[in-house]
Amino acid sequence: MTDRGLAIGIDVGTSGVRAVAMDPSGRIAANAATRLADITNDHRDPEGWRIAFERTLEIVLEEVDRAEVSSLCVDGTSGTVLAVDADGRPLAEPLMYNDAVADADILAVIARLAPRASAAHGATSGLAKAMVFSRLPGVSRVVHQADWIAGQLSGRFDLSDENNALKSGYDPVKREWPGWIAETGMKPGLLPRVLPAGARMAAVGPAAARRFGLTESAAVMAGTTDGCASFLATGASRPGEAVTALGSTLTVKILSREPLFAPEFGLYSHRIGDMWLAGGASNTGGNVLRHFFDDARLAELTALIDPGTDPGLDFYPLLKPGERFPINDPNLNPRMEPRPAHDHRFLQALLEGMAGIEALAYQRLGGLGAPALTSIRTVGGGAGNPAWSWIRQRRMTVPFPAARSEEAAAGTALLALGAFSTGAGKSR
Repeated sequence: MTDRGLAIGIDVGTSGVRAVAMDPSGRIAANAATRLADITNDHRDPEGWRIAFERTLEIVLEEVDRAEVSSLCVDGTSGTVLAVDADGRPLAEPLMYNDAVADADILAVIARLAPRASAAHGATSGLAKAMVFSRLPGVSRVVHQADWIAGQLSGRFDLSDENNALKSGYDPVKREWPGWIAETGMKPGLLPRVLPAGARMAAVGPAAARRFGLTESAAVMAGTTDGCASFLATGASRPGEAVTALGSTLTVKILSREPLFAPEFGLYSHRIGDMWLAGGASNTGGNVLRHFFDDARLAELTALIDPGTDPGLDFYPLLKPGERFPINDPNLNPRMEPRPAHDHRFLQALLEGMAGIEALAYQRLGGLGAPALTSIRTVGGGAGNPAWSWIRQRRMTVPFPAARSEEAAAGTALLALGAFSTGAGKSR
């Protein structure tokens, strides 16, 4: 980490903006949040993003010595793209992370030219969106959400990071925009210059320095995606350390010294310093539990579970057929029968089944080249269920240290502090 100064991490999410100020020891000195709903009814509105970002940053800065702020870093939603003019002004409504490009010709040319392991495949890829925006009159750059917010600080809209650029076709192994992108018809000059996550991107620009009372020696650091930032916030930092997110779906991620690419499982690797962050997502998770029980009933039934006993049912809980990871089968049928007579036993069978999927997911990562699993940190709503935690620890048999933080902004602040070495790869 740095030996002086405060770092500010800024997380731009789908519902709002969060920020934390962190000192060199990793202690959070201040934090703030602003809901987009308090500003705009349209989560696609870049002006709403900007206002939420400025309000949140101002609140944090009011609680610290602004002269001590030495670096700022932004994460954003992966795959959210917008077109800007030479002054960084948006030219059209952004295409969000989950928006699909309908142009069959664009999708076909990417499918034909992109290497099998590229994250640019698919209708929601950043490259497909960039190709749509490249046709706009007056377009100067096509950038990612985090790039644009960072540009509000630096005054530059021609820079990005290796994590956000991944879905736009960037090659993180060779650390370059590959030549095949030009063959798609995309103008390479419209794509941003890419830097390693956590590398110095630019100085805070004069306008932002005046607006926020920052010194012009403060640096804007290359950011990351919200998913990577959430992982970094937990404190996982060594190969073999993993994070399971128990949200609506179940997502597993692990740090590795080597990149892992298995597009058939939706598995890609983000470069973080000298390591790689790889993971996959199952369709099981909290969405299944909420289909059967509300929060109050879940709490009531959880208290009745004896997690030391196994009901002996081989459940694979899904709401409908189809799975992505650790089994790639669009027709995989759910297994949630026979249903025990008592609801608490049914709930335990669901939790046992999900724990089994999680264990299989880490085994799959190992089979694809991930290092041996050494620990699992847990985030998401399911982390608070004691029975689920006990069942998972029984099945995984590795330490389950507490997550340092669940705030993505904290992970971005750690990146700004230099907690993850950035390497010296070239950017283009």
